[in-house]
Amino acid sequence: MSGETFDVVILGGGSGGYATALRAAQLDLSVVLIEKDKLGGTCLHRGCIPTKALLHAGEIADQTRESDAFGIKAELIGVDMAGVNAYKDGVVAKLYKGLQGLVKSAKITYVEGAGRLVARDTVEVDGTRYTGRNVLLATGSYSRTLPGLELDGKRIISSEHALTLDRVPTSAIVLGGGVIGVEFASAWRSLGSEVTIVEALPRLLAAEDEDASKTVERAFRKRGIGFKTGKAFEKVEQTDGGVRVTIAGGETLDAELLLVAVGRGPTTADLGYEEQGVKMERGFVLTDERLRTSVPNVFAVGDIVPGLQLAHRGFQQGIFVAEEIAGEHPAPIDEAGIPRVTYSDPEVASMGLTEAKAKEKYGADKVQAYNYNLGGNGKSQILRTQGFVKLVRVADGPVVGVHMVGARVGELVGEAQLIYNWEAYPAEVAQLVHAHPTQNEALGEAHLALAGKPLHAHA
Repeated sequence: MSGETFDVVILGGGSGGYATALRAAQLDLSVVLIEKDKLGGTCLHRGCIPTKALLHAGEIADQTRESDAFGIKAELIGVDMAGVNAYKDGVVAKLYKGLQGLVKSAKITYVEGAGRLVARDTVEVDGTRYTGRNVLLATGSYSRTLPGLELDGKRIISSEHALTLDRVPTSAIVLGGGVIGVEFASAWRSLGSEVTIVEALPRLLAAEDEDASKTVERAFRKRGIGFKTGKAFEKVEQTDGGVRVTIAGGETLDAELLLVAVGRGPTTADLGYEEQGVKMERGFVLTDERLRTSVPNVFAVGDIVPGLQLAHRGFQQGIFVAEEIAGEHPAPIDEAGIPRVTYSDPEVASMGLTEAKAKEKYGADKVQAYNYNLGGNGKSQILRTQGFVKLVRVADGPVVGVHMVGARVGELVGEAQLIYNWEAYPAEVAQLVHAHPTQNEALGEAHLALAGKPLHAHA
């Protein structure tokens, strides 16, 4: 590279890396963006986008099955997985092309290849070195497995394998009842598969508010999705028909395949981070609140930084780092202020603290919670969905948690984010006008009730 020094050298072109690159270019910084696979990373190609497309296809299948309830005569003849995959891949391809165009037009130097940190200010790719006044590590994550549980890509698979299946499995065991496991279980069930989730923790979606977990479990039972909670995985054997999984207590489960969805690990091994003095813990890169590592002018964002492994977190962190490097002094990101959505049927969306965490932080006597049932919401009745909006507040203080379950509640998390991040009081939200009929009204009604003036609900 003829000795050129860039303002920012970015290792990893996923949500965090490309957001940094685009924002840095806007701020007139010279940027080199290095990606070993495809621009857009896991989220675009093997995560958020294709899984949501798969879930939407499942939603269409369910709507077709249930069309009679709406007076529409339709029949589900079958699921053409090649067609589902073509639709899913088409969505990804369109977004990929758009992203490539953005990076090109921003005059970012884009390098395809596996990079390695070879000095505190230098990344090497296939023998070529790129030096930066600042370096950003954004190498993302991979699908974890358990010790002794080998993925073969056929019968014992990860979420990446699951997205390329050419068929709907007749039956599946999903190991892990977190977001990824619950979403795949939901999608496969909608497409006609018999599914059982195995989770070592006491409930599904254990990171969510307990009321949300209970509602999802109740809905899953109704949908015929089996689950075994509080049951650790012991072993898996191949059988003529697929796999046999043994769980705690010696119980065995048989299915065509096993999806291992036990979380994602940081992609940091053998990339030279530790050799250059970057402080690490269990494979994660440690940073301060300004996303600086222990090495001066080396930053890290996204799934390699301890915390929520969400594309929108990495994206926002990327913007933050670009502005920090440009001397704009952006406000630090509040980790509790990041929205969370699980795109199952029903959806789960949440902001801030669960009721249990709020009581832990402020004391049980200082916390009030209120559940508004979607049964009182007109649009929810039109959609035939059940669920709730739950608010958690500090007594005589702001709302510190919003938890929602029901169809399309992920679309409501934007207002919930403002409520939490702007430390709104129930009475302040109650005076806002929420359009009718929308599910968004449920947020307004819940705040009315918590402000002591319930209309369609009992306080």
